[in-house]
Formats: sequence, structure tokens, C-alpha cells
Amino acid sequence: MAARSAGVRRLMREASELSQPTDMYVARPLEDNLFEWHFTIKGPPDSPYQDGIYHGRITLPHDYPMKPPSLMMLTPTGRFETNTKICLSISAYHPETWLPSWSIGTALTALIAFMETEPKGALGALDCSEEQRKKLAKESLKWKCPECGCNMKEIFDLMKEQAAQKPKDMDSKSAETVSNVEETFQSDTVEKPADTSQLETKNINGQPENFQETSIPQLAPTSPPFQHIPVTNVIQPVPSRPSDLIQQQQSQPAVANSSSTGLLIFVFSAIFFALLFRRLSSMQ
Repeated sequence: MAARSAGVRRLMREASELSQPTDMYVARPLEDNLFEWHFTIKGPPDSPYQDGIYHGRITLPHDYPMKPPSLMMLTPTGRFETNTKICLSISAYHPETWLPSWSIGTALTALIAFMETEPKGALGALDCSEEQRKKLAKESLKWKCPECGCNMKEIFDLMKEQAAQKPKDMDSKSAETVSNVEETFQSDTVEKPADTSQLETKNINGQPENFQETSIPQLAPTSPPFQHIPVTNVIQPVPSRPSDLIQQQQSQPAVANSSSTGLLIFVFSAIFFALLFRRLSSMQ
């Protein structure tokens, strides 16, 4: 419930930011569904689409922006199928490449950049000639959305006014931004096999043969590096061996006996000399 509330707040903020057309796109939610939007994009400059304006639908998950939106075109472009979800690295087909910091404006900028890339048989992609794409670009101005009522010619004129009000250096920056987005986001990654013989084969580990395993980078330790602290040598008494202890215990009685014998000899000698001295004194 909390995630849904956060998503609603995020969508309302984006709706306020995107309500006015820019020189490249405009997007608004439907009146009865905040999680379904209609958008209009201008064809990228210096391309077969530059004179066209294209309308589409965005379906947002309830846990947006944690998960990416689904995109589909409603007007013919010669690049994407109509009423078919487009497989791009910024769409719901590839949630692993989506970042919550991206927005609807980010997705639309990337979609404009993808229009100039090769389809390579991706899901929802078309491979038409340049002449056919130029023809569809001119015809796109006559289209009007039956659901939201957007008139492509009116929006196209508004975008031209926005572009005219921008400084000339901003036009070059816009083209550079589209080019940078094209390099940042890798286009269609899921291709449609022509037949079952073209399905990818897998190795014995269950991975595609062209699968390249990416090693996980080693994380830096969060604790400080180990520091060696020298320890001063402390001389500890070496315990005696059992044999030494036995010899010490056996030698202690001998020392005591020799001390007692010496004391007796000293006492008897003192008594003897005392008696001898007394006898000599009496004879005189």
C-alpha cells in the first residue's frame, strides 16, 4: 500500500511536469486512470521521421517506478508495429535494465533515439524503406486519437513553437542528448526467430552458446585494513622437566641432613673445649 501511494505521488508530479508540450514530446495520463498515459513524440531530426509526429500509449505498473512501463505506438511509423508492446531495454520486457531514477520523460527520450536504430527482427519492430517512412511521417499529421482526442497537427504546431523559442545552441544540445541516449540504451534485445531451426541452442550448463558470464566485482572491505602491531618479547620462565623436579625433591632431604650433622659437630666441639678449658684452670 505504501509503495502504491509513493507511485501515485511520483506519477502526479510527472504529470504536472509533462502537461505542457516540449519541442520533442508531451505526455498526459487518462482522466479515469493514472496508470495509463498517452504520449506524442516528434520524429528525431535529420531522419526519415523528422516531419512526422507519433502517438502512443504507456501502461505503468502499480509499483512504478520500481518497475518499467510498457510502451506501444498507436500511429504507424514504419519502425514499430501499432498496438503492439515494444521490446526495448527501457520497457517492461527488460526490468533488469530499468532504474527507478528514470522517468516517463526518460523513456520517451530513449524511444525517440531508438527510432533511428536498426530493428534487427526485434519484437514489435518493423523494417520499412526510407521512402515509406517519410510517407508515413507526412500522413501522421492527419491523425487524431479517438480515445484522448489529441490532434496531431495541433500538437505538431505547438512543438514547432517551442522549438522556435529555444536558443539555437539548445537545438544542438537536444540533438546531442538524443544521440547520447541512443548510445546509453541498447536497443531491441529480443529477436523473433524465423523458424524453429533458428532458436538458440544451449550448452550443457543450460546457458546459450553465446552467453558470456560476467564476473562479480569484488567488494572493497568495509573494515580498516589489518595492521601488524609488533609485540615485545616477554621472557617467560621455562617450566622444569619432570625429571628435574624429581631430582630437586630428592636432593632437598640430603641438604637438610648435612645441615643437622654440622650443627651437632659444632655443639659437641664447643662443649669439649669448654670442659678442657675448665680442667686446665683448676690445675693451676
